[in-house]
Amino acid sequence: MARHVRKGDLVEIISGKHKGLKGKILEVLVEAGRVRVEGVNSIKHVKANPTTGTPGGRLERLGSVHISNVLPVDPESGRGTRVGWTIDPSGAKSRIAKRSGRMIA
Repeated sequence: MARHVRKGDLVEIISGKHKGLKGKILEVLVEAGRVRVEGVNSIKHVKANPTTGTPGGRLERLGSVHISNVLPVDPESGRGTRVGWTIDPSGAKSRIAKRSGRMIA
């Protein structure tokens, strides 16, 4: 299924407590509809789990953000933009920024 963001994209958070932050997508969790963004939503306290032997305490790990709360960054303006799709003459489908019309890498 075509998504508006992919692993490796530079994105801007548009909603929630991290609104306005930018970061690179490290992982797309397709079934959950979430993404992990570098430097955003880090979880610092983890509860101990005796069945798996995982210790609790102050462990830092990366949380996820809902995919609807991120937009790819427009290569021209550096701001979040909606995504359009275009098909070139060879038949390849590519993403374009609605704000500037430029192709998103």
